[in-house]
Amino acid sequence: MTALTLSTSGAATLRADALVVGIAKGLGGPVVAAGAEAVDKAFDGKLASVLETLGASGGEGDLTKLPAPSGLKTPLVVAVGLGPVPEKDETFAAEALRRAAGTAARALTGVKKAGFALPVESVEDAEAVAEGALLGAYNFTAYQDQNQADGKDAKKTGGKDAKLPLAEVVLLGAKPRDKAFKAAAERAVALAEEINRARDLVNTPPNDLYPESFAAVAQAAAKEHGLKIQILDEKALVKGNYGGILGVGAGSAHGPRLVRISYTHAKAEKSLAYVGKGITYDSGGISLKPAGHNETMKCDMAGAAAVFAAVVAVARLGLKVNVTGWLALAENMPSGTATRPGDVLRMYSGKTVEVLNTDAEGRLVLADALTRASEEHPDAIVDVATLTGAMMMALGSRTFGIMGNDESFRTAIHEIAEEVGEQSWPMPLPAELRKGMNSDTADIANMGERMGGGLVAGLFLQEFVGEDIAWAHLDIAGPAFHEAAPYGYTHKGGTGSSIRTLVKLAERTAAGDLG
Repeated sequence: MTALTLSTSGAATLRADALVVGIAKGLGGPVVAAGAEAVDKAFDGKLASVLETLGASGGEGDLTKLPAPSGLKTPLVVAVGLGPVPEKDETFAAEALRRAAGTAARALTGVKKAGFALPVESVEDAEAVAEGALLGAYNFTAYQDQNQADGKDAKKTGGKDAKLPLAEVVLLGAKPRDKAFKAAAERAVALAEEINRARDLVNTPPNDLYPESFAAVAQAAAKEHGLKIQILDEKALVKGNYGGILGVGAGSAHGPRLVRISYTHAKAEKSLAYVGKGITYDSGGISLKPAGHNETMKCDMAGAAAVFAAVVAVARLGLKVNVTGWLALAENMPSGTATRPGDVLRMYSGKTVEVLNTDAEGRLVLADALTRASEEHPDAIVDVATLTGAMMMALGSRTFGIMGNDESFRTAIHEIAEEVGEQSWPMPLPAELRKGMNSDTADIANMGERMGGGLVAGLFLQEFVGEDIAWAHLDIAGPAFHEAAPYGYTHKGGTGSSIRTLVKLAERTAAGDLG
C-alpha cells in the first residue's frame, strides 16, 4: 500500500522524485492553481504559458509532465487539470481534487516519492487529495511476472518497479500537527486500503476466488481487526433452510457460503445491516450467458466485496454504530446438479420461488440474506449488488441506481453518494410491475416484465425485507467493473463502487444525523 505523509515542506524545497501541481481551465488558457506558486516562480512566472505551449488546457484529466527547472529539489513536475476556474469566493470541489490527484498518481507508476502541491484550503480538501492519490496509486499485478516487463530486458524497462504503484504520497499544504488534518489523513488511508482490498477481490480470477476462499479472506480480516464472524457452509445452509443460496450454488464444485461479519461499539445507539451479492463467477447457470457476456463475470461478487470492505473500514475508524455485513456467496454454474428453469426453491423466509431464469440468481442469494439480516431488527438495511443489465441500460456505466421502501432514506443515500463523489440516481419501485412476477406454481417467480427489469429485481428483493425496517437497494452493475480507459482515480477492473457511500452512511448514523 502506498504510504501517505503530511509535510510542512514547501513545494520548492521538498526532495522528491516528482512534484504534482494543479492547473485550472481559464477563459484565456490554463491558470496555475493555488499551491503551485513556488513552482511557477521557478519557471520565472511562465508555467502557464509553457504548459499551454505543450498543449495543456487545465481541463479535467489533463496531464503534462515537464522537467523541473533549477530552484526545485525534484527532477519532474507533473501538471494536472482541475477543470474550470471556480467562481469568485468558491473553491475546487472535493471530487475535482480527488480525480486530479488520482490522475497524477496513476501517471507516476514506478515512482518512489511524489509531492502533491494541489489547492488545499481546508481539512476536506486535504482528505480529498489524499484519498484520490491513494486510490490512483493502485495496480493489480498479482498474476503478472514483474521481473519480465513485456518480455523485454527487466533492467531496461525498470524491472520490478516498472508496474508498482507510486510508493509514497507527500501531501503539501496540510498541517501535520493539527488533529483534524491527522484524522483526515488516517481516514483517507483506512478507506483507500479497504477500497483497494475490494478491488483486489473483484480482480482476482474465479479459479482462485470462490465462496470458500472469499470467506477465508473475510475470516483473516476479522481476526486482524477484532470483528465477529460466522461462516455458514453447505451443511449449515442445508440445516438452516437457505434454499436461495443453496439453489444458486447447486451446480458448482465450489459450495456456497453465507458470511456474517460484524462490528460493534459499546456506545452505539443505532445498527445497520449491509447485504452483499457475492456470485464469485456467474455463467448464468443452465440459462447460460452467450459468448461475449461472461468474460468479466468474476466481478459479480463486487457487492459482497463492497460490504466486506465497508464493515472493515467502519471498524478501523472506530465509529459509534453497530454494523453487520452479510456476504451471500455462491458460484453459478451449469451441471447435472444445477437448478433448472422451472424448479421451485423454498427460501429461508419460507416463501417459494419459481426459477424461470437461472441467470437471475443474484436476487435469490440476496433474498435469503435479507431475510436473515431482518431477523436482527437493524435500524436500516442496505443491499449492494451487480444485479441487472437493465440498470446499466438505464443509467450507464458510471452511475448506480438506488431503490428502497422509504423515500427519505433513499434520498439520504443519494445525497451521501453525491457528497462522496459516487454517481447515483434514485429509482422508483412501481407497484404495477409486481404482478409480472406472479407464478401459477409458487409464491413468486424470479422474473417479471422485461421492461424495467432493474425495478422488477428491486420489487422482488423488497418481498424479503422485514416489516418496519428502512431498506435501500444499490444496483451497482454499471460502475462496479470499469472496462474503458482509466480516468481520475478509477482504474480498469474493479472500482470499489459504493464503499465510500456505505462508510459515510455509517458515519452519519453514528453522529445521529439520520433518523
